Amino acid sequence: MAEKWTSQLNSAHKTCIVQEGRRKIHYTFADGTEMAEEYDQRSGDLIIRKWRRKGTFGSKGTSWDFEVGEQLMSKTLDPEGLVESSSNPIFVRKDTKVAFQWRIRNIPYPLHVFSVTVQDDNHKLIIKTSNKKYYKKFSIPDMERVGCLLTQDSISTAHANNTFIITVPGH
Repeated sequence: MAEKWTSQLNSAHKTCIVQEGRRKIHYTFADGTEMAEEYDQRSGDLIIRKWRRKGTFGSKGTSWDFEVGEQLMSKTLDPEGLVESSSNPIFVRKDTKVAFQWRIRNIPYPLHVFSVTVQDDNHKLIIKTSNKKYYKKFSIPDMERVGCLLTQDSISTAHANNTFIITVPGH
């Protein structure tokens, strides 16, 4: 499966620019799917990976789906001035060179309240709190693309500064 993904990457049309200290690479695959990645020029760390897939009738999709990093957007939801609460939990993926990492900001509960489990199919993680205030189920698309499975003992967690951190070593 990893060979299939590698051949898709190699056959994709690629464009690269360096802008504002970031190396930006845009991939266009044979099926019309687009992927854009941004790397920090100094450290080489992946900052953003986002995807845009073809629409239902073959047109380009209008919005990007963020796989790594977060979209910078305004907090105003409508013209009447409704604003999203700044205390809502924010789930974002921030990978390192050696591990996949997720951060949930604005979540003040102590570490013992959290549990992170691997779902039976070994492709999804489930985060939940014993006080039933937070629940999230998500997959790691990179690992699925190359055919790696998750294991319960490979997951480590930490909590600091109202941020819960989940780390899974890269394969």
